[in-house]
Amino acid sequence: MDINQLEVLVTVANERSFSRAAEILDRTQPAVSQAISRLEQDLGQRLFDRSSKDGTLTDAGEILVDYARQILNLRRNAELAVKELSELHRGKVTISANEHTVFYLLPVIMEFRRLHPHIKVEVKRGVASRIPKEIASREVELGVLSFKPADAGLKAMQVLTDELVLIVAPGHRLAGAENISIKELADETFIAHNAKSPYREKVIECFANNRTPLRITVELPSLEAIKRMVERNAGVALVPRLTAAAEIESGRLRGVTVKEMRLERRLHIVYRRNSPLSHAAKAFLELAEEMAARTRPAADGNAA
Repeated sequence: MDINQLEVLVTVANERSFSRAAEILDRTQPAVSQAISRLEQDLGQRLFDRSSKDGTLTDAGEILVDYARQILNLRRNAELAVKELSELHRGKVTISANEHTVFYLLPVIMEFRRLHPHIKVEVKRGVASRIPKEIASREVELGVLSFKPADAGLKAMQVLTDELVLIVAPGHRLAGAENISIKELADETFIAHNAKSPYREKVIECFANNRTPLRITVELPSLEAIKRMVERNAGVALVPRLTAAAEIESGRLRGVTVKEMRLERRLHIVYRRNSPLSHAAKAFLELAEEMAARTRPAADGNAA
């Protein structure tokens, strides 16, 4: 089993076609079929269901493709690391973040680009529950999460503490308040994100525990859309403060603290524990740690 055979395997699996894989790899279809046959002979297992015409993998094929992708990703990362040796004059750092945590990255990216203008920063939109797997399988080098992953092979560095805030339009009746009770929200109409999350469940539970109705009248798929609706005074919303900081600072929105909802989120940058980072990712991580140290008490712990 060699890396070229694994590349053929992954290409066929991705394309679900031996002929299309042959075109992509610039090989003949018989050569592609022969590479797969040799791989099957070496392993003593069928990797593709020959009765299917769409390149369907067998169970053994599914397992091997998963490992093959990791190996190919590792090869790509190794090649990039060698190319980056000229003092960060080239290279790329790949990061996975969701719609909330990407807001944390913006000032770090701006400072990193100022220091290293030749390094590309690629942020992929990820789902929080899947980001640890993306890091472990080397699809990305860094991830930003609001929790510490359970995987012992990953390390988490705390970089920021965020909190839940009620946002209202400047003309709303609560716009002048700094702190309110949850009871004052009984008659409000809420605009909410339609994605399920532990914090959404905590909010629902908090309203229930305080015997206060939670009237969600509109659900939207993005935080940006929610903020625009609130700006138009179409309702109020509970969002991570980080995601509305710019609008609150400019006066387009007002931020109000709900006394019974002191829900904090500690954001972490996550990376592989015992695997060397690329020069670009290491520089990004060091900058993030330095910027985090400026904004938190010296006694706080920052890694796990």
